[in-house]
Amino acid sequence: MGSTVANLKKGQIGIIKEFADDILPIKLLELGCLPGNEVQLVQVAPLKDPIYINVNGSHIAIRRSMAELIQLDIIEDEIIR
Repeated sequence: MGSTVANLKKGQIGIIKEFADDILPIKLLELGCLPGNEVQLVQVAPLKDPIYINVNGSHIAIRRSMAELIQLDIIEDEIIR
């Protein structure tokens, strides 16, 4: 399968490739979760759900199950400490 937003480590950046499912909330698309855009993992909640991502300067909290549907190409492996 490839990398997904759910597989990112804190600080990693990836480019959205495609969606595993055609059903993605319109709100995510409006906020910039579109193929070709960069996404960075900002933080993970204490119980691993939700996760906080940065897309086009917007910090978005999404469920891990939704993050698993967004496939990426990892472009930067720097981890923020």
